[in-house]
Amino acid sequence: MPVLVTVAVPVPALPALSYRVPDGMPAPPVGGRVRVPLGRRVVTGCVVPDPAEPDGGVAPAVPVELRDLLQSLDPEPYLPPDVVDLALWVADYYACGPGESLAAAMPPLALSAFEGGGGFRTERVVRVTAAGRDALLAGTAGRLGPKQRAALHRLAAVSGGIAAARLRKEGVSSTTVTRLRQRGLVAVDSRRVERDPFASGGAAEPEARERGAAVEATPEQRVALETLAALAAERVFNVALLHGVTGSGKTEVYLRLARHVVAAGRRVLVLVPEIALTPSVAETFRGAFGDRVAIQHSGLSPGARHDQWHRARRGEIAVVVGTRSAVFAPLDALGLVVVDEEHDTSYKQEESPRYHARNVAIVRARRAGALVVLGSATPSLETFHHARNGRYRCMRLTERVHRRPLPEVRIVDMRSEVASGGADVAVSRPLAEALESTLARGEQALILLNRRGFASAVLCRQCGRTFECPNCSVALTLHRRAGRVRCHYCNFSAARPSTCVHCAGPYLDTVGFGTERIESDVADRFPGAAIERLDRDAARRRGAGASLLARFRKGDIDVLVGTQMIAKGHDFPNVTLVGVVSADVGLQVADFRAAERTFQLLTQVAGRAGRGDRPGTAILQSFHPEHYSIVHACRQAYGPFFEEEMRYRTALRYPPVLSMVNAVVRGRTLEAAMRDAARLAGALRAADESFQVLGPAVAPISRLRGQHRAQVFLKGTNRRAMRVALRAALDAGPDLGRRVTVDVDPISSPAAPLAAQPGLTRSLRRSTAQTPSQTQASGIGPEAVELYRRRCEAQHEYGRGGQRDPAAP
Repeated sequence: MPVLVTVAVPVPALPALSYRVPDGMPAPPVGGRVRVPLGRRVVTGCVVPDPAEPDGGVAPAVPVELRDLLQSLDPEPYLPPDVVDLALWVADYYACGPGESLAAAMPPLALSAFEGGGGFRTERVVRVTAAGRDALLAGTAGRLGPKQRAALHRLAAVSGGIAAARLRKEGVSSTTVTRLRQRGLVAVDSRRVERDPFASGGAAEPEARERGAAVEATPEQRVALETLAALAAERVFNVALLHGVTGSGKTEVYLRLARHVVAAGRRVLVLVPEIALTPSVAETFRGAFGDRVAIQHSGLSPGARHDQWHRARRGEIAVVVGTRSAVFAPLDALGLVVVDEEHDTSYKQEESPRYHARNVAIVRARRAGALVVLGSATPSLETFHHARNGRYRCMRLTERVHRRPLPEVRIVDMRSEVASGGADVAVSRPLAEALESTLARGEQALILLNRRGFASAVLCRQCGRTFECPNCSVALTLHRRAGRVRCHYCNFSAARPSTCVHCAGPYLDTVGFGTERIESDVADRFPGAAIERLDRDAARRRGAGASLLARFRKGDIDVLVGTQMIAKGHDFPNVTLVGVVSADVGLQVADFRAAERTFQLLTQVAGRAGRGDRPGTAILQSFHPEHYSIVHACRQAYGPFFEEEMRYRTALRYPPVLSMVNAVVRGRTLEAAMRDAARLAGALRAADESFQVLGPAVAPISRLRGQHRAQVFLKGTNRRAMRVALRAALDAGPDLGRRVTVDVDPISSPAAPLAAQPGLTRSLRRSTAQTPSQTQASGIGPEAVELYRRRCEAQHEYGRGGQRDPAAP
């Protein structure tokens, strides 16, 4: 009877496959890598448990002819069993192929380096042999030439040998080494070299190593730490929200709690939302745990990530700090998982597997019996909803350390600024005056605009058309410094045009503005100041973002202009001014989370000011200053914002009241995409009535990377029922399944569900003009009608100011 194994290969949406183990080949372990045939290709996959045979072993005879494994790469599991199980849970929950989630759990070189210890860096090491030492003791080394004799003495003085590359730098040639080797006086070996991601330096806070030892905890920090340490000591699964205002010292609590956990013999995983935050957080923990700290994020070279992963796999690491992919780090005896800035949307993967690292971290901790600490000044509505309902513990840090005040926040009504200064005003008079005062005092400033490039679009004043991406239904963004227009979705770019591509007219103008424009305006206004920009364009080169932040921290930069990369988690004591150029830019997005994201971003970036000895000020420029997300952000009032936003979510049935799944159908034409989406929606409606099916509707970006898109939304309280029905519908039509992208718990969910229900939308519009009795008879609650009316008014008001940027990504 043949021995079968189940293998997951990194092919989208492909289930695990069965292969036969050839006679004479030991059965590979679960979690081991294998080389298998797949069609005409040979791929590397990972052995997973057979769902029908949880204990593995010999499988019953099957009526199909199975193909043989070609090679077993690992005698022992490459992935630990708990990580394999976690990746399989991700595949099931997020409706992707198991090979995709397992590939995400492996280091970069795991599926491409097949031979031996492939992926590790080695170096040649020259060491003196016993015969060489005898020659030195017997005095026979004098027969050697002076260069050989000097090299032999140098090698004898160092135990373990010297790297050949280092010897060459010291003047010992390879010819000298070769001749000594031929005489048997030295030997040349190969040894593994760890690529140290900390060796580049310059990215950490100068004072980070002293943190935790010299800082005295505040009374609120002590209370939180005592509670969390007691929960960690229970060694059972718990989730706690650490809700602390900006600058309240949440990182200090994480660090002290990690000390308790590591002292008890368990390990710690710390997740941060941005690569730029990883070095400073890692250095903080290195101050307490030394070289037992590893980092994991995509900004490292593949080799460095590979080596850091294997250090953790070998059990040499006490703490792993990293971005979302670090949630799969191979840590045994996990005792604490910290998700810093847990609200941040960067924790959601944009491509398959579309997992949310915060939620995966909670599942991992539950299986490990570990404590999860979710930290934020602006928790996601889902997290705070769970805390309010008692599902999570909640600890508050209501004051900044050293009782420093929160920044004073002022709003500038840009409607008045445009009326007096013209439509092209980017930096208001109050912000410019505040910048001048800040620079005069020798202090620093941050300026946020969450949009890259110089201008959002190039417009022809003769025909009125904008330059659009040939692959996507968006306008091309002007990058003036590069002299190009670029699509921020597919990365298409072209030289900056001098005439209109539609009518050949020479009258071109720009619409909207981005960080490059703000950098230019500020530099022109303050020529003596050091101005820099931090966005995805400026941080494209590896290490560039960390280097910029280090220079800003040291005071080499006076004003740092940037996107949301500058808004998260940074601690710059000399920053006393934060300016937000377009505080309401996020409100124009067709997304039911738009108000939440705006509130979070504004609160977070305002919190970068006044974290040192001097008080801070934040100035928010807005065309819609009355919007509740902006008003509450100015007051740093999370509670009132939560209450108002939850009324909207409850009335219109959005998360966290219920769950959502988004299915995007791609087609060569929009008609084909809509036709397939209608077929999918019909199958879902016929399969299960326990959830609501909305659509089909045209996706907000109707064409992306050359493919037209339609979408179908599922809303309900039972995620499993929605996933099962969706998977069954796609399995019934494999041709359709290859053109559908499934996103469970989407965070970029357009407010298209209303548009996808014309009947409901018409009813809501009609109800705004009805009497209360007529509204009640229609089955639509008055609160939903009022919220819909207010949202429409807000959209109209913002639209008048937002026409400056009609096509911002």
